Amino acid sequence: MKKVLVTGLCTLHWGRLQFGNIGNYYIIEPLFLQLHRVFPDAEIVTTFQMTQNFIEQYKITVLPMDLYYSWNGHDVQDAKQEYDLVSQHKEISKEMLTPYMKCIQESILVINVSGDMWGDNAEHVGHERFLVDLYKMRTAQLLGKKTVLFAGTPGPFTDEMTRNFAKEVYSHFSLIINREPTSTQNMGKWGFESARVKDFACPAFLYYPQLLEEDIDVEDMVAKLRGNGDKILIGFTIGGFNMPVGPYDMWPRHESQYRIFVEIIEEMVIKLNARVVLISHTNGFELPPNFKLVNGRDYPILKQLQEIIIKRGNVGKEDIICLEGPYLPRVTKTIIGKFDMFVTGRVHASVAAITQYVPTVFITYEKSFIPSTKMYGFADLAGIGEMVCEPGDKDGVMDKVIYCYHNMESLRKRLEKRIPEVQQLAMEAFNEIRKLVD
Repeated sequence: MKKVLVTGLCTLHWGRLQFGNIGNYYIIEPLFLQLHRVFPDAEIVTTFQMTQNFIEQYKITVLPMDLYYSWNGHDVQDAKQEYDLVSQHKEISKEMLTPYMKCIQESILVINVSGDMWGDNAEHVGHERFLVDLYKMRTAQLLGKKTVLFAGTPGPFTDEMTRNFAKEVYSHFSLIINREPTSTQNMGKWGFESARVKDFACPAFLYYPQLLEEDIDVEDMVAKLRGNGDKILIGFTIGGFNMPVGPYDMWPRHESQYRIFVEIIEEMVIKLNARVVLISHTNGFELPPNFKLVNGRDYPILKQLQEIIIKRGNVGKEDIICLEGPYLPRVTKTIIGKFDMFVTGRVHASVAAITQYVPTVFITYEKSFIPSTKMYGFADLAGIGEMVCEPGDKDGVMDKVIYCYHNMESLRKRLEKRIPEVQQLAMEAFNEIRKLVD
C-alpha cells in the first residue's frame, strides 16, 4: 500500500496535539480526514503521537517520534548525519538507511506540518528544532521524494546560516501551501523564492464539533451565563503570548502586567452593558494510567485577570465570569459559538468564533518576544482585516471592540458570506496536494 508521511514541527509528545493547545486539534482532525479523502487507497503514517482511540477512528499509523526529534541532545547531529549521507552518495544501499530514511523511501509524499514554528518560533518547543527540521526535509528531497510545506505561517528567520539553509530547503519543496496570504508576502520580503507557493486556508476552518451525550449541556450553561438576558455576552481569551512581558510561560505574573486587559474588560462591562466570559483555549493532562484532562497554562492567566477585576470593584463580579473547564475542543468551540461577540488573543480561538459567524476582535501576539503576523493573515482571509489590534495599545483594542459592538450584524453577515468560501479554499489545498502524485 502507498504511504503518505505526515511529519514536521507539530511532532509533539503523546497527547499534546489532542489535549494541549486546543487550536492544534482543530487542525489535526480535519487534516487526517481530508488526507483520507484525497488519498483513499493510501496508508497515512505520521510522527505525531496520538492516542489509540484517535489512531483507530482516523485510520492512521503512528511512527516513533524519535524518527524526527526526541529532545535527546544529539538530534541535530543525527539529522545532519542523514543529510550528509544523502548529499555525499549518489547511491544509498539498504544497509546505509536510517529508520527515518527508510520511512521516506517507503512514502510517495512527505507533508511537513509546522504551523507558525517553521522558523525562529520552533526554539520555544525544542533546542535547534528548526535546524533539525531543515535537515530532515532536505534529506527527503535529496532522496527524490515530493515534499509539501503545508498550512504554515513561516518565519521569522534571525540566524543567517540557518536562514540561508532554510531558503535552500524552501526552494526545493514540491508545493508550499500557506494558510493565509500575509505569510506569502512576508516570505517574499525575506528573500525566500519558489514558484510553487499557493495560498489556501488553514484546515482548522473545516473542524466541525459534534457534542457527545456525556458532554456538558452547553445550551444550559449559556442560558445560565445570560441570566435574564439584559446584557450581551462577550467571550474573551488571552494567553502568555499576549502579555507585555515574556517568556510566554512565565508564572507567576505581577498584577501590573494585566493593566490593559483589566481596563478593557471594565470598559466593555460598563460602556457596552456586557457580561464578559473568560474561556481558556488551552488544556493540559495527567499521563496514563491515571489520565485526566486539566486546565492549561492560559487558565491561571485568565483566573488572575478575573480576580484583579473583582478586587478593583469597578464592575459587579457577576459580569466577569471565568469558565472553570477544562473542556475538550468540541465543547470549547461549541461554547465560543454561543457568544454575541468574541475578543481573542489566540488565533484558532478566532477560527472557532468566525466559522460560527461570531463577530470577533483579534489581538496579536506581543511581538517583542513572539513575533507573528498570523492574526492579520487570518483576519484578512476571513474578510474582516480591520478587526486586528495590538495587545499593548489599549485605545486601539477598545476602538475595535466598540466598532465590533456597533457593527455586529453587518460583521456577522460578512462572515456568513465569506467563511464558506474560506472553507472551500481549505478543501482545495488537499486537492492541490493530490495533484502531486497523479
